[in-house]
Amino acid sequence: MPAGSIAQEPAEPRDSARLLVIRRESESLSNHVFKDLPSLLNPGDLLVLNSTRVLPARLFGVRESTGGRWHALFVKTTNPGLWEMLGHSGGHIATGEWLAVDPGPLRLRMAGRTGHGRWLVEPHPEGEAAVWLDRCGQVPLPPYIRRGVAHAGDTDRYQTLHARVPGSIAAPTAGLHFTPQVHAALADRGIATTEVCLHVGPGTFQPLPKDNPMGHEVEAEWGQVSASAMTALRACRARGGRVVTVGTTTTRLLESMGQATGLPDWEGWAKVTLRPGHQFRWVDAMVTNFHQPGTGLLLLMNSLVPSELLRRAYHEALESGYRFLSYGDATLVL
Repeated sequence: MPAGSIAQEPAEPRDSARLLVIRRESESLSNHVFKDLPSLLNPGDLLVLNSTRVLPARLFGVRESTGGRWHALFVKTTNPGLWEMLGHSGGHIATGEWLAVDPGPLRLRMAGRTGHGRWLVEPHPEGEAAVWLDRCGQVPLPPYIRRGVAHAGDTDRYQTLHARVPGSIAAPTAGLHFTPQVHAALADRGIATTEVCLHVGPGTFQPLPKDNPMGHEVEAEWGQVSASAMTALRACRARGGRVVTVGTTTTRLLESMGQATGLPDWEGWAKVTLRPGHQFRWVDAMVTNFHQPGTGLLLLMNSLVPSELLRRAYHEALESGYRFLSYGDATLVL
């Protein structure tokens, strides 16, 4: 992907981002802006949004033994009282070594590593991870945006307007384009919305294995579909509307539920890897950003869009100057 196609700043206003519509039945493409979304959907359709909120999960500091710099991305809390992190340093950090976190007073003792090479650290003083991250952490921009260096405005712009439940280490970026004006226009057109929650982890961006890309298995992520969301989904089905997911996260969450026959709600680990040939049970259409080649995100796109049409869409987007990845433009798959 050309470096110049990777968006370094979000669109302003949010709904001024461009929107490429991919119509599968007619194999056609059309160019729009995101605020056109309500006019592109039908009355009776249901938009499903992800209510997860991004944690300030990026930590920086020094090794107390050497003064060398390190940085890490908090992934999750594990038992008993350890944090799992994706860490980077100038040299090998030994088990038992102490890491000072900027700006303090938090310190981390290296307790070991996972099978994936992630750090396991013990925080001192003890405390809830969310509290310490709020105090010491920074916005976890991906490395392709300003080399991961966050600016003050990213605190707001790397969150969706409906971000309520803390737990993600990356934004569900398709939701970044929504504004109060877009929501009002959706309501005026008779298009319903509901929210589910899936916390985005590092596995979302894991590259496909080069020797067997179709054998890729996505890392499980925790998700929840509330009773009100389940009611909205079933009501949409009953009236003949389309379920339109906002982002790959909501798509994978709904498809991980299976049929969910008779269940009032659903909570658990979203484990389904969506690839070509998947028989969709819930999802009829999807809003998503443009993704990096060789990732599970693009594999998921390929589960909805035939390969040749997907290649044509991405080629046209590159030729037409669409902006790619997290802060970039969007697609609507119909």
